[in-house]
Amino acid sequence: MMKSWKKKFILILTFGLIFILPLIGSLVKWGGLPAGYGDFPAQKVENDPGFSLLYFSLAVIVALFITLFLVFPKLFGFKNIPESSTEPKLKTEFPVWFWWSLPVLGISWFLMWARIKVHISLEYYTFVPLWWAFILILDGIVYKRTNGFSLVSKKPHIMQLLAVVSCFSWFAFEFLNFFVIENWYYPNNEVFSNFGNVFWFSLSYTTVLPAIVEWYLLLKTFKLFRNRYRNGPKLSVSRTFLLIYYVIGLILAFGMGYYPYLLFWVLWVALVPMLSAAMALTGYWTPFTPIKDGDWSKTVLFALATLCNGFFWEFWNFGSEWFHDSMPTNPNYWKYSVPYLDKIHIFSEMPLLGYFGYLFFGINCWIIWLIAAYVFDFDADFEVKG
Repeated sequence: MMKSWKKKFILILTFGLIFILPLIGSLVKWGGLPAGYGDFPAQKVENDPGFSLLYFSLAVIVALFITLFLVFPKLFGFKNIPESSTEPKLKTEFPVWFWWSLPVLGISWFLMWARIKVHISLEYYTFVPLWWAFILILDGIVYKRTNGFSLVSKKPHIMQLLAVVSCFSWFAFEFLNFFVIENWYYPNNEVFSNFGNVFWFSLSYTTVLPAIVEWYLLLKTFKLFRNRYRNGPKLSVSRTFLLIYYVIGLILAFGMGYYPYLLFWVLWVALVPMLSAAMALTGYWTPFTPIKDGDWSKTVLFALATLCNGFFWEFWNFGSEWFHDSMPTNPNYWKYSVPYLDKIHIFSEMPLLGYFGYLFFGINCWIIWLIAAYVFDFDADFEVKG
C-alpha cells in the first residue's frame, strides 16, 4: 500500500501542474506571458474571435446529450428505486438564522440594484452580505426539511472550512482565467485600491463552495432528486484507463495555454481528469467512486446544485448593471468574453450554452475540496444525516 506522504505528494504535484502546464503552453505559444496576465481583478485585454457556427453546433450537440441524460435517465439505463410515497412530516420550524438572513438579503439586493449613494455608493459592499445571507437561507430551508439537520446546526466547522477552501480555490480559477485570455473580467476595478480589491474579492470568494454545498443538500431533500440517479449503469475503470485519463488531462492543461481560444473550455474540464485520476490512482475516494456500484446521484446532484446556484449568480450580477447602463457598476460585477459561443442570452451576461459549464464547474469545486481535505487531513464529509 502506498504511504500517506507519497499519496499527498502526488496530489500536490498534480495540483501544481494545473498551474504550471498552461503557463508553459503560453510561453511556448507567445514567447511570453498571455495578454493581461497578472491584472487583478481581471480586465478585458482583447476581443475574442467571435461567433463560430461549427463550434456552436458542436456545443449544442453536447448540451442536448447532457440534457437528455439529466431529464430522461432511463434512456441511459437508470432504473427506479422503490421509495415510500409519503414524505416525513416537517415538524421543525425555520431556524433563527433563516429569519435574520431574510432582511439582510432583501436590503443587500435592493442596494445592489438601486444604487443608493449616501457618502459612498452602498452597492460596492453588497455582494458579500447578500451571498452569505442567501447561503444561510438555503441552510435554513434544509434545516426545516430535514427536521433540524443542516450544516450550520450540525457541522458548523465544515461550513468554515468550505469558506476557506472556496476562497483559495477561486483564486486558482482566476489564475487559470489569464490563460484563456479572460473569459470573464471585472470592468469596475477602480472602486478599491489594489489591496482593497484583494481583500474584498477574498471575502467574496468564500461564498462559492458553501452555496453549492447548500444547494446539494437541499436537492437531496426532494424525492424527485434523491433516488433519480442512484440505480444506473455500473462503470468500473482499470488502472490503465486512469493513467490515460490523467495524461489526457495533462495535455489539455498544456493545450489551454497554447490554444487559449480553441480550448477555452478546458478551464472547466482539465482539473477533472487530472485530479480525480490522481486521487483514484492513489486510492482516495473521488466523486466518481460510487459509479462503480451504479450510484451516480452524488456527482449528478452536485453538478445540478451548481447549475441552480449559477442561475442566482447570473441573475444578481445581471441586475446590478441592467438598470444603470450609464453608471459605474459594483466591483463584483463581471462580464464575459467567450469565444465562438456568445449567442442566445436569457436575462444574463452568460450565453445560454455557458450554463452547461456550471455542471462541470461544480465537480471541479468538489474535487478541489477533496484534495484540500486529503492533503491537510480534515473531514471532507458535508453530508448531514438525520
